[in-house]
Amino acid sequence: MIFKLDYYFPFLVFFYGLVILFVLEIPYLVSLAKKEMPNQLMAFERHRKIALVSVIIGGLWSLQNIWL
Repeated sequence: MIFKLDYYFPFLVFFYGLVILFVLEIPYLVSLAKKEMPNQLMAFERHRKIALVSVIIGGLWSLQNIWL
């Protein structure tokens, strides 16, 4: 069980960052978020650096798990 968690955790980290960055970088999603959920958009903006680090670290870590 722990080996499965160890395998899938980097993918969760990667996709967390990917989702946050998609919302913050795609103009349609930004305008939709400004209209529908402005408070959450502000929280996403505060998490931009964490999301970028998550994409980089999670991506490299996921590639390592795939190669091994």
